[in-house]
Amino acid sequence: MDANSLSPARPGLRSFVLAALLSLTPVTAAWACDVPISTCTKAKPGSLPLILGGQAVPVFIDAGADPAVKHAADDLRADFGRVAGQAPSALSSLVDAKGPVIIIGVLGNSPTIDGLLQDGKLTLDGLAGQWEGYRQVVVDRPAPGIPKALVIVGADRRGAVYGTYDLSERIGVSPWVWWADVPVVRQRDLYLLPGSRADHPRVKYRGFFINDEDPAFSGWAKAKFGGINADLYGHVFELLLRLKGNYLWPAMWAPKAFNDDDPRNMVLADEMGVVMGTSHHEPLTRAQHEWHRNKDKGITGGRWDYATNADNLRAFWRGGIERMMSKGDGKGYETLLTVGMRGDGDEPMSEETATQMLETIVADQRKIIAEVTGKPPEQTPQLWALYKEVQDYYDHGMRVPDDVTLLFADDNWGQIRRLPVAGRDPVNRVGGYGVYYHFDYVGGPRNYKWINTNQISKVWQQMDLAYETGARNIWIVNVGDIKPVEYPLDFFLDMAWNPEAMTLDALSKWPSRWSSQMFGDALGPEIAQVMETYAAYASRRKPELIDQDTFPLGEGMGPVLDGGPFGQMVEEWRTLVVKMEGIKTRLRPDQQDAYFQLVEHPVLALSNLYEMYYAAAWNKRLMTRNDPRADYFANEVERTFKRDADLTAQYHSINGGKWAGMMNQVHMSYVIWQTPTKQSMPSISRVSADTPPDRLAAQIKFTTDRKSDPAVITLSAAKFDKAVAGKGLSWLVVPYLGRGDAVVALPQGRASTTPADGVRLDYGVTLPSDGAATVSLRLAPTLDTTGGQGIRVGVSLDDGPVQTVTSHLIPTPGAVNSPEQAAWVEAVKNHAHTVEARFDGIKAGRHTVKLWRIDDNAVIESLTISQR
Repeated sequence: MDANSLSPARPGLRSFVLAALLSLTPVTAAWACDVPISTCTKAKPGSLPLILGGQAVPVFIDAGADPAVKHAADDLRADFGRVAGQAPSALSSLVDAKGPVIIIGVLGNSPTIDGLLQDGKLTLDGLAGQWEGYRQVVVDRPAPGIPKALVIVGADRRGAVYGTYDLSERIGVSPWVWWADVPVVRQRDLYLLPGSRADHPRVKYRGFFINDEDPAFSGWAKAKFGGINADLYGHVFELLLRLKGNYLWPAMWAPKAFNDDDPRNMVLADEMGVVMGTSHHEPLTRAQHEWHRNKDKGITGGRWDYATNADNLRAFWRGGIERMMSKGDGKGYETLLTVGMRGDGDEPMSEETATQMLETIVADQRKIIAEVTGKPPEQTPQLWALYKEVQDYYDHGMRVPDDVTLLFADDNWGQIRRLPVAGRDPVNRVGGYGVYYHFDYVGGPRNYKWINTNQISKVWQQMDLAYETGARNIWIVNVGDIKPVEYPLDFFLDMAWNPEAMTLDALSKWPSRWSSQMFGDALGPEIAQVMETYAAYASRRKPELIDQDTFPLGEGMGPVLDGGPFGQMVEEWRTLVVKMEGIKTRLRPDQQDAYFQLVEHPVLALSNLYEMYYAAAWNKRLMTRNDPRADYFANEVERTFKRDADLTAQYHSINGGKWAGMMNQVHMSYVIWQTPTKQSMPSISRVSADTPPDRLAAQIKFTTDRKSDPAVITLSAAKFDKAVAGKGLSWLVVPYLGRGDAVVALPQGRASTTPADGVRLDYGVTLPSDGAATVSLRLAPTLDTTGGQGIRVGVSLDDGPVQTVTSHLIPTPGAVNSPEQAAWVEAVKNHAHTVEARFDGIKAGRHTVKLWRIDDNAVIESLTISQR
């Protein structure tokens, strides 16, 4: 392994620059500097100097280059300035070049690149017509006075943009350089190995949705930019493109309207190469709040009801398409249109009304699209979002034209509800299928908006399933305020670029690579462990769903207290805090702000919340007997409540107050699903107010003994004794999925099997006594994406008959009307679902529990064998 290496050249995974290589202490690089188009700190044969003696190579684009290419080239120059200390010049002509250069352009739209092709100095076979594809090629002597050039060629304008931002990462600039203050380490010399590399996305539209953005994102934007306007969106667009995304649903909570609030918004999006859309319930570029504006003009403000107000709605939507086409080039601003209709304010219409009318609405909307654009409607990209009840309309027979993408959705909690089913859903639809996913949500059973609680392993399992079953045209994720879900957002878009490359092995390595990019290779693996452990703890239950009664304490109130499961969780958080703080002491000063945002604050803030509710639980318990120790825990509640505010204030103060307001989300003491109006401390009581705190603290003692029940055996599903493959399926362990590691049968998206196919896991156990035994499987919540009757797993003991257990969870937007809906509510609250099989007449001694794969999408976390 070469200690001069900085980055890889591996298709499908963005390269990870190891900033710590350039710190004062030498470290070992995680990537070998021996593949084409990788960056190195020392010259190798044939390498191109990108930075030499602190001077960066100049960047050239043709005078008539697309604005998106100009923006990316300007950013690349700025990135070179970050790395080298001064930005390189912008060449207006290659005649002026006196050394190596970087040439950026679009195939067929760059006279310079087309000239290199004609002269035989550049070969780009297979690039033409490839959606967003690019090539990076080192060319010898492309022009007089230029010994070498790195030529970045896009099949289209975004291809050139992605090839350019990819180089930015390779020289050491993180996509999060602005959004998370990730520092750039200076380089005096930097070289690029010769050769070429090619890449292109496998999912066509990849993006995120800024949503539920009050009070945090909106308040921050108003203070910093004067509102959610083009000055802000310029940073959003740049982040999206650096992450190799291309599609955005903008902030839309009333009173916001992207296209109406700031006329520069859609212009800048198009200039930078971003495809704009509107959310799942906002048709034809119209933000929801636009319907409640300009009421004096006689169109808007009436009933949002197609049966009684169709003329005004059509006029309203026509205005949206006319605005989209106002660019004046006959093509319009690049847009992926939402079609269909929900009730005003993202509410459902009645199914009777919807099924009778929605097909007519879509047909009328497509007629508007055709009339205003002057093209057949199928030449303008469209989607129909099958969100909540709209999926039911589809399942009950409603259809839209073949070119409209069907956008399936999750249950708002990370479980995809429906995916294409072979034999039922056409596999070769022109518009294909997509997925709308959530990292943030406002709705039942509880809002979750405050902090990242998403496991990338869960994202991987669900989106891998989506890709394998054919949802490959659109992947979009609701990210709330963008911050603080940087980590899962980066993963989501990285995977969206090439799901085929995001194998299980790549998933297991991704946290270390990401952490190394952010903080250097020396600390990357340790930070990755903190990130993944944090996500496992955070995903146990959304913080908004936690209070003093959520987790059980141990029994009794004797001189030595038993913290029980709640206390064990708190101890785990304390251990993680110690590990996180130990890493912090080894960081450079310029890394502290990024570390606080990405690692430190999430760990401290959520661990503190657990401490507060744990103290509140003991205060409540001890007050039932007027135990003076209750006062100690009352003090702890007050202390941790204040610490929560202090941590928020610290977040808002870093980097000169750059992120002031971003963490203003209320996140404690919920009563109903909706967010409380303000932070409020849990209720506490005191026996006496005059006992000195040190005397109270001395009275608090907890047992360190962990009681176990010999009649209850719990095993991690990943600790199987034998895994039997069959039917092209194998059992594999997915790290950090659920409360530990989980086991899944891969590849996903395959048909059901039977026990006769032999796809099973074996677990050896020793039962202490004769009698009945219950085998309980803890599963990560998943839904039957075929629309069937649940997900089945077979369970047997030794060579006995196989019992079939079924996980059948049905999401509900509100009222619970069935056992399956009640099970879903509990499953999403607890981020787990349990199914059981009972075996009678079992003899004490050694036995083998066997789990049989029947249905796809079963994610097994653990099994418990109980003789209680």
